[in-house]
Amino acid sequence: MNHRGTRVLRLDALARVEGEASLHLRLEGDTVAETRLRIYEPPRFFEAFLAGRGHTEPPDITARICGICPVAYQMSACRAIEDACGVTVDGPLADLRRLLYCGEWIESHTLHVYLLHAPDFLGRADVVELARDQRAAVERGLRLKQAGNAIVEQLGGRPIHPVNVRIGGFYRTPAPDELRPLAERLRQARDDALETVRWVAAFDFPDATCDHDLLALRDPGRYAVDTGTPAVVAIDGDDRAPQVFPLPEFEQHVREGQVPHSTARTATLDGRRHLTGPLARYAINGRWLHPVAAEAARDAGLGDPWTGAVCDNPFRSIVVRAVEVVQAVEEALRIIDGYERPPWPAVEVPPRRGVGFGATEAPRGLLYHRYALAEDGTLTEARIVPPTAQNQTAIEADVRRAVQARLDTAGPAVDDEELAHLCERAIRNHDPCISCAAHFLDVTVERR
Repeated sequence: MNHRGTRVLRLDALARVEGEASLHLRLEGDTVAETRLRIYEPPRFFEAFLAGRGHTEPPDITARICGICPVAYQMSACRAIEDACGVTVDGPLADLRRLLYCGEWIESHTLHVYLLHAPDFLGRADVVELARDQRAAVERGLRLKQAGNAIVEQLGGRPIHPVNVRIGGFYRTPAPDELRPLAERLRQARDDALETVRWVAAFDFPDATCDHDLLALRDPGRYAVDTGTPAVVAIDGDDRAPQVFPLPEFEQHVREGQVPHSTARTATLDGRRHLTGPLARYAINGRWLHPVAAEAARDAGLGDPWTGAVCDNPFRSIVVRAVEVVQAVEEALRIIDGYERPPWPAVEVPPRRGVGFGATEAPRGLLYHRYALAEDGTLTEARIVPPTAQNQTAIEADVRRAVQARLDTAGPAVDDEELAHLCERAIRNHDPCISCAAHFLDVTVERR
């Protein structure tokens, strides 16, 4: 293959990611000169049309930002509005919220592991092809996803874009007897989740490291999901102890910007590139994993999370996600076992003038909301910072690093088809939800 001059490769249907974007890769000889993740999905203006809405509306509106992680948007919105109104939701209502979030973690992570990411490691084009020779594995993944969907449907009223969530709690809470069938299903799901960890741990992982600072919520005593304080691990520092900062200071540390090649915002953390998501959560919260999940992580070669182990190979993020499924199943079983129906489905959240902040851990990473309210509860300002927008520059850097490592090994003669596949794998490591930020459709490789 002649690589002299400029060479352009176009893939018209790069699949197994959510949303619309393209990747432009420019090579000069055996050097990667430029990597651009171009998100061209039209801006959706959620922040703009939240302005003027009533304070009870954000959970239903922001849930429509994403069909895969609507609970994350609802929970962050609820926390921000309740913070502005000076209300705390605790006790059984908070437990039910966490249970609902566990359902989303189970179904979203399982969707990524089995349907989107595993085919990359097993040399299959998609999950349909994978099912031809690993039918039992695919069926296991579908059972797991159905278990997560069942939780979201039970508590949220339907499995996609739940309608039972409201400011202050829920429109209706279940009786304990209604949750018992979920517990039976989750006990089967625990076996499937543990087998999933063993399955993905046996994949062949390229040698790779990331040098991004890690950002996640920290909730001492438990693995952060729906509550916590932002914490940072400096990946290149000698001291990897998490450094925390108050949530109201989030926008002082995480600064958004715009680049010409993307309709979505990008972000930096104190002026540096950063990564949020499972690798960050594992580094910051691993010491609080459930014993079953922690043992699964050790057996999978992730080190001992209870002593602060850090996984810095982005290709092994699929293993961390599988461990987090085990964690979510165990947490869901714990909540169901101790559940007592609250006397009221929701606490009152009367409007007042104020600014509120909310952040939770979406499957893909830290999701931040800020709302300013007028005295009657009308929203005067909204700010939403999704995880994929924060991860854009880290994804570009990981793609660049992966391609450069391959060129260093094979030289410029490596063909464009192999490079395109490698780029897709490096992108899918982060399970980007591009619609939240703003399917990759085109990969362009330019050679000089």
